[in-house]
Amino acid sequence: MTRAPLLPTSPSTNAVSAPQRLRRRALAMALCAGAVCSGLLPGGALAAKPGAWPTQPIKLVVGFPAGSSPDITARTLAEPLAQALGQPVVVDNKPGAGGNIAAAAVAHATDGHTLGLMINGNLTIAKILNPKTPYDPLTDLAPVSLLATAPLVLVTLKGQPDEGRAFLNAARQGGNGWNYGTPGVGTVAHLGMELLKARAGLAAVHVPYAGNPQVINGMLGGQTQMALLPPGLAMPQVRAGKLVAIGVTSPGRSSLVPDVPSLSEAGIGPFQLEIWNAVAAPKAMPKNHIQTVANALTDIVRRPDMRQKLFNQGWQVVGTAPEGLARRIQADTAQLSAIIRVQGIQAQ
Repeated sequence: MTRAPLLPTSPSTNAVSAPQRLRRRALAMALCAGAVCSGLLPGGALAAKPGAWPTQPIKLVVGFPAGSSPDITARTLAEPLAQALGQPVVVDNKPGAGGNIAAAAVAHATDGHTLGLMINGNLTIAKILNPKTPYDPLTDLAPVSLLATAPLVLVTLKGQPDEGRAFLNAARQGGNGWNYGTPGVGTVAHLGMELLKARAGLAAVHVPYAGNPQVINGMLGGQTQMALLPPGLAMPQVRAGKLVAIGVTSPGRSSLVPDVPSLSEAGIGPFQLEIWNAVAAPKAMPKNHIQTVANALTDIVRRPDMRQKLFNQGWQVVGTAPEGLARRIQADTAQLSAIIRVQGIQAQ
């Protein structure tokens, strides 16, 4: 039987010729040179590696309204933190109760992607001041990083002695006729003044206001004779000749107000009380995730440009590991809780 001659096989329509393969390989290499293979997302954020955390946007909860100092700090950090973590960082304002509403929201978060930017009281004495606070800082929150600190400035009215010891003598002689203003019961300014009273033997009466602008107005109106104010609010009034700066509450002079002596220099003895902001997480967040955020934040706040931005906002950069923030929480809780208990102070 005669076989039919074999016909040449036609190229399959699905086959890829050598030149086509070369062209596709070149295209893939070109793509790898761009954003896809470099790990960049739109806006410059780094794409997360498969299996890495975070896997969704980070919510950064702030317990104060837009434009407040904690809010400004959070928004300053949001973009560089997003680039470091490879996910967007969304600032979520939940104002109220001195930041404790937001702190409770963080403590009870279960999505694994919620953090909080908080002030001293939220992480130290919240439950001591008010047993009804719906979270416990020590058991429901995990420290991440202490970002920055600032002293408070003890100010008095123009016309009072501007030297520490002379001022304290005048305040002692004034007795109960002297008042001091604060932005509220249980604030660092309130507790700091009670600490100062105990150390210096003063008898000034507490006058709480809605906020620091009202504290300043009360002083300028003569209703109060002294207050502890953040440098950014105190020094414009001092430079304008309306108030006098007696000293700062940091252990030594502060780079924020280098011309103002410490209260220790003013003759009060060892004195350390600062306002600060920090990032915390729910207690249940895995430690390796907390460490990831802490590493990123420490790197960010110590960059020269970020250090300057925060300095301009009235902060001295720290940037700690979680253990550093934990130590600060422990020290401040011990000091402030003692004053709370001795004076019987309760938040209203």
